[in-house]
Amino acid sequence: MWEIQLFDPGRVVMTPGVEELFEGFDLWTQLEVVIGLLVRHTAGDWGELGVEDLAANDHAVVLGERVLSAYRLPDRTKVWVITEADRSSTTILLPGEY
Repeated sequence: MWEIQLFDPGRVVMTPGVEELFEGFDLWTQLEVVIGLLVRHTAGDWGELGVEDLAANDHAVVLGERVLSAYRLPDRTKVWVITEADRSSTTILLPGEY
């Protein structure tokens, strides 16, 4: 089953902290994780957010505002995925790097 993409993520980048975490994963796991995060994020599965943040993201998609999702990597580390309001880029980062 194909997911619906609600918005274009633009250019996808990750912070140095996430890159360092990914060094512990083999290449296929890295690709699987990044693609999985992006598919979930652009399809409206916002991950581990509270009710207010979930609703804010739903509105952000319609209004063209910034979208933030929170997920766990295979090692249980929490990461955020943020797409800018202009949809020019999406960043995968650790919450402490915000």
